[in-house]
Amino acid sequence: MTNNQLTWMIGGSQGTGVDSSALLFGRACTLGGLYGYGNREYYSNIKGEHSYFMVRVHQKIIHSPLSKPDLLATFDAETVIRHALSVNVDGGIIYNSELSNVKLTDIPTLEHRVLEDLVTYLDNNKLEHSVNGILEASRRNGVHIYAIPYGDLLKEAASTLGEPKLSNLTRMMNTMAVAASFGLLEFDLNVLDSAISRTFHGKSKIIQLNMTVGKSAYDYVKGKYASGFQYKLKKVQTEEKRVFLQGNQATALGKLVGGCRVQTYYPISPASDESDYLEANQILKINPRRLSDSSNVEKTTYLEKNGGSVLVLQTEDETAAITAAIGAALSGARSSTSTSGPGFCLMVEGMGWAGINEVPVVITYYQRGGPSTGMPTRQEQGDLRFALHAGQGEFPRIILASGDQRECFYDAVHSFNYAERYQLPVIHLIDKTLANSTATYPMFDLSGIRIDRGAITNGENLNNLSSGDKTYKRFLFTEDGISPRTLLGTKGGVFWNTGDEHDEYGHITEDPVVRVRMMDKRMKKLETIDHEVPIQERLTLHGNEESDVTIVSWGSPKGAIIDAMDALNDENIHVNFLQIRMINPLPSENIISVLSRAKKTIGIEMNYSAQLAGWIRESTGIAIDHHVVKYNGRPISQDEVCDSIKKLVKYDAPKRLVLTHGT
Repeated sequence: MTNNQLTWMIGGSQGTGVDSSALLFGRACTLGGLYGYGNREYYSNIKGEHSYFMVRVHQKIIHSPLSKPDLLATFDAETVIRHALSVNVDGGIIYNSELSNVKLTDIPTLEHRVLEDLVTYLDNNKLEHSVNGILEASRRNGVHIYAIPYGDLLKEAASTLGEPKLSNLTRMMNTMAVAASFGLLEFDLNVLDSAISRTFHGKSKIIQLNMTVGKSAYDYVKGKYASGFQYKLKKVQTEEKRVFLQGNQATALGKLVGGCRVQTYYPISPASDESDYLEANQILKINPRRLSDSSNVEKTTYLEKNGGSVLVLQTEDETAAITAAIGAALSGARSSTSTSGPGFCLMVEGMGWAGINEVPVVITYYQRGGPSTGMPTRQEQGDLRFALHAGQGEFPRIILASGDQRECFYDAVHSFNYAERYQLPVIHLIDKTLANSTATYPMFDLSGIRIDRGAITNGENLNNLSSGDKTYKRFLFTEDGISPRTLLGTKGGVFWNTGDEHDEYGHITEDPVVRVRMMDKRMKKLETIDHEVPIQERLTLHGNEESDVTIVSWGSPKGAIIDAMDALNDENIHVNFLQIRMINPLPSENIISVLSRAKKTIGIEMNYSAQLAGWIRESTGIAIDHHVVKYNGRPISQDEVCDSIKKLVKYDAPKRLVLTHGT
């Protein structure tokens, strides 16, 4: 019997509620005291193509998916055909008994390569090319098959409610698949009902419909099949407050808490999800005394009563988005824009303008498969070099890369503080895996959050300035590279902004001496950042620092690596993990200190050329020994990391391993 450890999958055509049902499953598990991690996979078209969602459940915090499900919940034929053969031995498949005779050729959305592979497999095993054939193959592989008459159960529920039209609402099968899964797992039905109530808050009729159809499927499966299935979920009592949210949602909440007042964007996946979430939660009730050292009682009282608000502006294109954010920043608003690779291409000119004019603006950059449109809804970390070097000429920028949902939240706050403290663009890198994956964490702690607005000079400081040499110098030469800034409209704080090189006042100049001094001033900020930003905000060494093997990575692979380390420890394979969060400026001295102690180093990244490893070598002279890379658009799983590390530690493995798992 396996309790409270499970990988669950649901799939179906896009637009049929697959995401909603998966989030319902995960939310119910969270309400039942369990931790969850969910990953969403979908095509770039809006409707029709196949999508699926995997949810991993555990009693402890988990950070990554596994490659294969233990329980596959289906209500359509395509999900059975695509995924049934990947279910673990002794796992289970729930399917609609009405679809047993559907043939492979009846599914127009099956890619030719997938169809050919399945036909070859079925022919080799002398099985028919149908749902029945796939299920029989799974049964032979040791998987339990559970047939459910969805249509009949839906009719019964419709009769119970006195709603005959309900029998035609096939979308309700999503809830039935979730409920059937909980029936098989013998999970508390009341927890599912609570999750339904929260999901459809304020919609009493919809809540009742979902509860009724859910109970019919739950009772049917629990009564007929549950005793023979080894996986069970048991409710765990806990007083801990938890959140269950996606990376883009965590980032949005971090922006709200961090004082974001303007968010601009042009729609693009997966970045749009963040702006949509911000737009739906524009007013935030906060206690500003936790967030600031300000003694402004009047302002503090106002915020306590009214909270903070953010303007979310959808622009006509990405060029407008970045320039609007820059304009807002110049006026004193904490501002950000959110985009993905193709959109960032159009923002580069604007970011360069912000760089030369030392404007504090945050760019939340969600990476996906490229180049060009590439794979707009799939995972990759191929944009690191682009983010590092985007823009003509040289100017300082901070690049911060989050590794999980919790870091997305806090790094969003850090991004604004860094932008305003050092007066430069900050690029917050988040890959698609993290953007659209969902995880359970303890409630975020706000007690340590502070707002740092940097060197802002107000009107009182400028009133006593006269003409001549005492006139305000926006770009004053300073030892740390940071000049006192004023906000647009500040009395006496007149300055000039252009796209050209300029003197301390902002006037255009091509004077070679001034050029050198101004370039040195701007680039000096990188040294200041290197000295001032706490190392714990820049990198983390997970595990025993004396381990002989050190893994180096960044972004969402963190989750799979952390989970793999626990599993490897059980096999007496001990490694540590150097997670790089601030990629520019790179904490080179600390990296050298860690890597020089390791007998073997392994880089793990979701790109073709191991971009972080290359940047480390360029910055420190240290070459990573082995590279584990994945660039097929699917996330890195815990078991893939485990298998790779074992090969590299135990055997004479090649310098480069390419991971290819994914459907």
